[in-house]
Amino acid sequence: VQLQASGGGLVQAGGSLRLSCTASGVIYSINSMRWYRQAPGKQRELVAGITSDGSTNYADSVKGRFTISRDRAKNTVYLQMNSLKPDDTGVYYCNAVITGATSITNHWGQGTLVTVSS
Repeated sequence: VQLQASGGGLVQAGGSLRLSCTASGVIYSINSMRWYRQAPGKQRELVAGITSDGSTNYADSVKGRFTISRDRAKNTVYLQMNSLKPDDTGVYYCNAVITGATSITNHWGQGTLVTVSS
């Protein structure tokens, strides 16, 4: 299984970006998908997650500004980021817990850089 993330870039404060992450390979079902981010010099933190039944959760710092969604048919998760702030700068990683042919496994994408200028 591979996760391919895209959509990062440079944006001014107050702007928007949409990240995408697509899972490919032998996938029976996707249990959950999450977005994490890591700012320079800081630990990786959970930004948002969505479960197989559509339940979502968000870090307090992004509530009301970010929206996570998924397209089951495309095995893709999206992160719509609005009203971006310089503190949102970092490398964004997607994560998926996937049920395969014989096991449940945890997977990470390669990361996509988001830079928000003030």
